[in-house]
Amino acid sequence: MKRSIYIMALGAFGIITTEFGIIGIMPAIAKHFNVSIDTAGWLLSGFALTIALTGPFSVLLTSKVNRKLMMCLVLLTFVASNILSAVSPNFTVLMIARILPAFLHPVFWAVATVAASKQVEPKDAPKAVSVVLGGLSVATVLGVPITTYISELVNWQASFYVSGVINLIAFAALLAFVPSMPVTENQSVKSQLVILKKGQMWVNLVATMIMIAGIFATYSFLAEYLGKISSMNGTEISLMLLLFGATGIAGNWVTGIALSKNVMLTTRFFLLSLIGVHVLAYIFGGLFIPMAAIVGIWGFIHTGGFLIGQTRSTSEAPEAPELAASLMVSFGNAGVTLGTFLGGVVITHFGIHQVIWISILLLVVALGLTYVFVGRRAAVTENKRVDVEEQEMLMAEEALEV
Repeated sequence: MKRSIYIMALGAFGIITTEFGIIGIMPAIAKHFNVSIDTAGWLLSGFALTIALTGPFSVLLTSKVNRKLMMCLVLLTFVASNILSAVSPNFTVLMIARILPAFLHPVFWAVATVAASKQVEPKDAPKAVSVVLGGLSVATVLGVPITTYISELVNWQASFYVSGVINLIAFAALLAFVPSMPVTENQSVKSQLVILKKGQMWVNLVATMIMIAGIFATYSFLAEYLGKISSMNGTEISLMLLLFGATGIAGNWVTGIALSKNVMLTTRFFLLSLIGVHVLAYIFGGLFIPMAAIVGIWGFIHTGGFLIGQTRSTSEAPEAPELAASLMVSFGNAGVTLGTFLGGVVITHFGIHQVIWISILLLVVALGLTYVFVGRRAAVTENKRVDVEEQEMLMAEEALEV
């Protein structure tokens, strides 16, 4: 893999540390500003909702700007956001500080993932994208646990300063080591919007949204779940988040390899596995050692969801990959918003333990959508099925002859 791909992964690490680092320090923020945990959840879901509503427009409006320059501007915006978050005098200012960088967030993801896929052979594109998305896994390994630990050690404000430094380092590396990426293709907005007519792409996007909602309905409140149900203290929760992310790095890598071989089979196996681990978390959530093991398995499976959504969405629109990637980011973050909102509702009315079931319900729906095909994709899938059956018959005949 080229060096620039790993540097873009570092940028992803900085962004995700800012976006999801809030998960580990949410209880502390809720206590400091005297708001409920579901209200504090809007620091994550509000960020995600902004991305969902503005993502494609941001990408289209910046589509002719040098891609390296654009990624650098995004990272600088995240640096400023973290500083403003740290000095916020009240919850409203903190909310504004969180939302500001969300407008440019999808630009980085669209540019970085597409640029990574173009630097390798088409068959290796999922692996290259998995490297960039690996920044997400590393952020859950180091970023989220570090911000949680810093909050315990110093205060939650210090956590935002740490996130700001991480984004600043990513910016410096991108500026120093990634070559200029001028836009050479003169692609009009109208020509890119053609992909909006593709029915299967919309099915995949909706499936991605529901899948991510299922993931985040519980994950958004994982620190609260481990504290209330598993009776873990702040340090133990930090270690669990570290374990979650560490196994996620391996899971992201394995998912990239699996997607290169069979996208649909990987997607369905992922969803079934994630449903299973949620059931285990519900049953054994009150037991420390079993829950620690479950968290490790959970992290291994969890991270692949983003790569699966990215692969399924962009594969349907090769003529406008950045717009397709931005739509995936928008629908994915709409899923984060939906999942966090539904999780908060369940927690408010039924308690933190029952939040597991809304995740399971959403993941089952996402699994059902993998069997929905529209238009030409349906015909292609049927032809592939017939081809596989013919190959199996030939292999059986050869075996009999032997």
